[in-house]
Amino acid sequence: MLIKRRRAWELPESAATPEDIYMNRRQWLKAAGLAGLGLAGNSALASGAMAAIGGYPFERNGAYRLDRAITDEEEATTYTNFYEFGSSKNIWKKTRDMVTDPWAVTIDGMVETPMTLDAEQLVHAMGGFEERLYRHRCVEAWAMAVPWSGVPLANLMKVAKPLSGAKYLRMETFLDPDVAPGQKQVWYPWPYVEGLTLKEAQHELAFLATGIYGKALPNQNGAPIRLVVPWKYGFKSIKSITRFTFTDERPVSFWEELAGNEYGFWANVNPGIPHPRWPQKSERLLGTDERVPTMMFNGYRDQVEYLYSAMQVSSPRELYY
Repeated sequence: MLIKRRRAWELPESAATPEDIYMNRRQWLKAAGLAGLGLAGNSALASGAMAAIGGYPFERNGAYRLDRAITDEEEATTYTNFYEFGSSKNIWKKTRDMVTDPWAVTIDGMVETPMTLDAEQLVHAMGGFEERLYRHRCVEAWAMAVPWSGVPLANLMKVAKPLSGAKYLRMETFLDPDVAPGQKQVWYPWPYVEGLTLKEAQHELAFLATGIYGKALPNQNGAPIRLVVPWKYGFKSIKSITRFTFTDERPVSFWEELAGNEYGFWANVNPGIPHPRWPQKSERLLGTDERVPTMMFNGYRDQVEYLYSAMQVSSPRELYY
């Protein structure tokens, strides 16, 4: 059982956006047609709409602890997957031209009022800024332990106000082949799409990260806003999100569409079910030569197993690939 602690709701005055940046952002929002879209009557959105994501490092929530050392920052920020820019792990140099400020995010589908707003508006409207220590397990059998900064994904619901019939949250990243050369590879089903059930999205472990290691996210780690679901394989944690769609139909995720026999919708970590091309019983700790046993649900079994206990599946494999 996770212990609730007071969340860091307020940002220091030093985190406020300078006036010249504020005005430039206002002009961009107006030109893009984002200013005032369903926001005028929402005091939470209005009050924090143009405040910069700042105040790093956020207060750490001690309820989220690790059983291993935090991965070296350089390792975690230079050994990454971001197929929009290519398949190399050393992709960080190719992401430097991606502009993430401003960054428009659309909320649509089965919601009371579809809207498009800037990423900073969104996370300030959601509230609950904090830092959490999470394990991260890649499907490729390597792992890291990371201090993420951001807000609980469940807080998206108070902004989006999904309708009662919504069952899933579909998430989509950007599409810009001129900036992301990997998107010129037409055999991939761009843009990158991922999805969760609403029950998963509202789980207290589900997190929207805006920072890492006490600083804003670098591009290669999914700036300016990304998903973190630590009990699932890493490919579920979609980067650089531009759209949240509430729907009553289960989304088809990027890797599921590309290779459904290897990567499914659920993608819950399970050492007992191998990937078709390699085992999953252990994982290499990034930045070391150490291998450790992989834990069921990546060590979060007690928190999340109930989400799947009543599901009817034709094979246990469905829950993990």
